[in-house]
Amino acid sequence: MPREIITLQLGQCGNQIGFEFWKQLCAEHGISPEGIVEEFATEGTDRKDVFFYQADDEHYIPRAVLLDLEPRVIHSIQNSAYAKLYNPENIYLSEHGGGAGNNWASGFSQGEKIHEDIFDIIDREADGSDSLEGFVLCHSIAGGTGSGLGSYLLERLNDRYPKKLVQTYSVFPNQDEMSDVVVQPYNSLLTLKRLTQNADCVVVLDNTALNRIATDRLHIQNPSFSQINQLVSRLL
Repeated sequence: MPREIITLQLGQCGNQIGFEFWKQLCAEHGISPEGIVEEFATEGTDRKDVFFYQADDEHYIPRAVLLDLEPRVIHSIQNSAYAKLYNPENIYLSEHGGGAGNNWASGFSQGEKIHEDIFDIIDREADGSDSLEGFVLCHSIAGGTGSGLGSYLLERLNDRYPKKLVQTYSVFPNQDEMSDVVVQPYNSLLTLKRLTQNADCVVVLDNTALNRIATDRLHIQNPSFSQINQLVSRLL
């Protein structure tokens, strides 16, 4: 029988993918953007409690933790139609809001300073689960937050919850285009080491392949990030 899974959305990429994932999951389970179960979905055995918990008789809240070192993407989620879906206590934004500057070392070192605040949220969410299966981490391995802070959290998750499964959906950089981030290869390499050491399963989301699928199979010319994220959400 499926057990509870906590989703950790990390950085700009992770939160954008996570946002599309919850939109998709709400549509599949008949849950409105406000977290209210539609009348047609009140019966059945679709196990909403794996990814959601019930705050009251009608309101379902995602077992999700939203984390970022800069506020832009999370603020856009908070101003969207799905703003009331999430538990506001499960959102963590760095106080200085300056991000990690696309630098793995910056994200990792900030993780050392803020991990207690983050794990207060994760521990509370884990304690609220009847029988926690594990964690899903959505992030990019190329940026500073997804790679650096993601690497730090993977190490700490392994130490703190050694018997729980950790699966990642890791977005790899586009190989067909030159990146403005000159340290992107270093960010990726340093993160790959932590993924191999601390994750039980890594789902590689290759931006190059995703763009090709969107163009060749879905016939979308010049697919946007939003369209790519919608494609990814169907895989999660």
